[in-house]
Amino acid sequence: MRVDQSAMVSTEHQQECVQLGMLLARLRLARHIKQADAALRAGMSRNTAYRLEKGDPGIAIGQVLRYLAAISPGSTLMDLLAEKDPALLALGAREKSRRVRDLTAAELQELDF
Repeated sequence: MRVDQSAMVSTEHQQECVQLGMLLARLRLARHIKQADAALRAGMSRNTAYRLEKGDPGIAIGQVLRYLAAISPGSTLMDLLAEKDPALLALGAREKSRRVRDLTAAELQELDF
């Protein structure tokens, strides 16, 4: 009989699982790796990788570490949590440097008071 792990985990721990999954997904995207490729390198199904990135608390810690090693060989879980990876830092810099567009005439008129 399958046990629903999310029912067994506190809300705080569920949020931590979601945060860990988001960090792994962000690192994978920063390194331009497809989810299916990362799952294949880690020796798991794409569905397991999807669940891991969504923060499913039923994923074993060994699978998390294998997935991390598949995305960023040599990285540790502590590096991931501290967001020290150069690819993550570059992604953050790219996200911050967005151009601001000029307001349209209608938007300017709306703001004119």
